[in-house]
Amino acid sequence: MESASALIDGKIRELGGWRGETLAKVREIIHAADPEIVEEWKWRGTPVWSHGGIVCTGETYKKVVKMTFAKGAALKDPSGLFNSSLEGNVRRAIDIHEGDRIDEEALKDLIRAAVSLNLMGKSKPKARAPKHRQDT
Repeated sequence: MESASALIDGKIRELGGWRGETLAKVREIIHAADPEIVEEWKWRGTPVWSHGGIVCTGETYKKVVKMTFAKGAALKDPSGLFNSSLEGNVRRAIDIHEGDRIDEEALKDLIRAAVSLNLMGKSKPKARAPKHRQDT
């Protein structure tokens, strides 16, 4: 069985052109933002980057490369990178079209914020139900 990283490499080669270049660039930015990020391959062919939970996916369509942030609605986006899936309660996405310039520093900040949000959720102790005393 091929590793997720090898499958993503293959996807980039298979796409070629601007979509392959864009997915490769996004991947490079993600790893630069968080060297501990883990690559996964889910949902029959979607690259996924995780650290403490899903950070984002890298979906490819005919006219767009889409980065969907699993908890994007909870992230501050001062640079206004999110331009898709804005109506949802949880996810937010960035649609990258051919010729679009990627604001690398803003994207790195967004990725780091998503990782921090994931890790914050992991460090909270689970609330326990209060114990009831029995009066005797």
